[in-house]
Amino acid sequence: MQYGYTGKILHVDLTNGVIDIEEPSDELYRMYVGGSALGLYYLFANTPAGADPYGPDNTLSFMLSGVTGAPIAGQSRATVVAKSPITGGAGDSQAGGFWPAELKFAGFDGIVVKGISPKPVYLWINRGEVELRDAEHLWGKPTLEVEELLKEELEDTRIQVAQIGPAGEQLVRFAAIMNMASRAHGRTGMGAVMGSKRLKAIVVRGGKKKLPMADPDALRAIMQPSIPAIKEDEDVWALAQYGTLGILESQNAVGGLPTRSYRSGWMGFDRAAAIGGERLFADLLRGASEDNQMKEGRHTCYSCAVRCKRVVESEWQGKAINPDSGGPEYETASVFGSYCDIDDPWAISYANQLCNEFGVDTIAAGATMAFAIDCFESGLLTTDDTGGVELGWGNAESMIALLEMTLRREGIGDVLAEGSARAAAHIGNGAEDLVIATKGAEFPAHMPQVKPSLAVIYAVNPFGADHQSSEHDPGYTPEIAEAEPEKYGARMAEIGLTDQQPEDVLNRAKVQYALTTQYAYSALDTHDICQFVYGPAWQLLGMGDLAGVITAVTGDETTVDDLMTVGVRRLNMLRAFNAREGITREADTLPKRLFDEPLEGGPTDGQTVDRATFDAALEMYYEMAGWDPITGNPTRETLESVQLGWLADELSL
Repeated sequence: MQYGYTGKILHVDLTNGVIDIEEPSDELYRMYVGGSALGLYYLFANTPAGADPYGPDNTLSFMLSGVTGAPIAGQSRATVVAKSPITGGAGDSQAGGFWPAELKFAGFDGIVVKGISPKPVYLWINRGEVELRDAEHLWGKPTLEVEELLKEELEDTRIQVAQIGPAGEQLVRFAAIMNMASRAHGRTGMGAVMGSKRLKAIVVRGGKKKLPMADPDALRAIMQPSIPAIKEDEDVWALAQYGTLGILESQNAVGGLPTRSYRSGWMGFDRAAAIGGERLFADLLRGASEDNQMKEGRHTCYSCAVRCKRVVESEWQGKAINPDSGGPEYETASVFGSYCDIDDPWAISYANQLCNEFGVDTIAAGATMAFAIDCFESGLLTTDDTGGVELGWGNAESMIALLEMTLRREGIGDVLAEGSARAAAHIGNGAEDLVIATKGAEFPAHMPQVKPSLAVIYAVNPFGADHQSSEHDPGYTPEIAEAEPEKYGARMAEIGLTDQQPEDVLNRAKVQYALTTQYAYSALDTHDICQFVYGPAWQLLGMGDLAGVITAVTGDETTVDDLMTVGVRRLNMLRAFNAREGITREADTLPKRLFDEPLEGGPTDGQTVDRATFDAALEMYYEMAGWDPITGNPTRETLESVQLGWLADELSL
């Protein structure tokens, strides 16, 4: 058995209450590594084509990797995989915190959940011992309360809990799986799948917190220089200080902050600053205002020195904002802020807390609120539809009211709980043209009109629009490679990228950049590694460093080329699953607004995604990826090149 792994995968059949432990072969671990690819392996193995995402045949997997639990930054992450109720294809979502490392210390590399329990239950994993317990007393309760109740019930304050909130129980389609009540497996609706199985929580408690490693000295030699580098590196230190919220003002400054549901990329300097990380941090140091002081702090994930997770303690209209519910990230501040044209940081923080308490993806939730406001402003919804709530751009009170209705599936909220694409089909009368989503997944806050390579990635990504599936255009310009050659130049060269391009082009070299960095990010999600610590550009450590880390921990000699092969394999597995479910090239498109409606105001006034350029780039992408240009599906040759011939057989290629 390789170092780093426990050699055990837990299998739970909720229908029959049966628990088994599998001891996979070394070959299986070497092929699929962990994380996303290993979860996809079990999804293919156990979920038949055409299965209902909410049915007993859908397989819900929680997967770690060989480096999970090692004493290094950026490793305590888990990937959840199932058939997505949002896209109907492969669902895949990562989250950090302490739960992933605790599961490893409890004795398992992953959990495979099948079936549907006849009543609410939770899974209790205690130092290798496993049992299903009744959870009816927890059903309907928010995440923070459940954590406290479980700590009392199990008489252990050090347990780690991955759970669904009331939204997952009610099958809000974009429900998340939460741990620490603030770390979310947010995208692709994994919380709704868990809710459909009546599995309230997975509670873990590990034993000895020391991971056996092949070469601890080699690992220390890689990691020790990185600790002082956190403060020396401008990009990483900004992340540590402000969290991801630190980029909001710079996004706005270039006209790339989605505003009024992608009608604009510009919120104005002062209004963007009011909800941005830098101004907020400066105000905190000065003590903020006497009547509404926000206290803050930084939380972290297991063993991570970057400490990028911001927390907030304040109130909004007399309602407390609990620091245990975390604080808004860039995406959250954008979707509840600029998307809705709201510049109230307290309202945004309260919306974030509601999402974490009920357990939903903040991107989908906030973007769906913006869609509903857009429908109201366009006359497609009225107060008769909203139960008297007067929606409008900039109206924080009505946005919060609508969010609460959605999280509880009350009134119009029952429609919006299906996500913007399905809500638009219900509303009709042209509401479909107001949806900003691909494959049913709402857009994050990085604009393809400003970052052209994302136009391709958002379209082709197997689980819908995602900003964490590739590196963005500013990381591949001649100017930045010259300014920081040891990072943006040398690290890109490690993965074969040396033809830097202007930020605003979408040519063949830029498409190659998009695909190649997509492979790199795909490898990170399979090794369950934080993309804010390791990566091909701005991160604390590069892909070469990661290869060394994996070698030192697992003893399995790993190169950058090996990492990239893992990334290619996982991306093709995602795409092959979609092909099996009938999702083909027709789904690889962008919302009509991006092509047909020029942005309004600011530096990007009048800008669109050029349709001809996009179509040409899509053709280039399929060619480079080795996917059929007619169907968009991987070819047999491509699958066999990464040892996935069995998938070609399953797809009859």
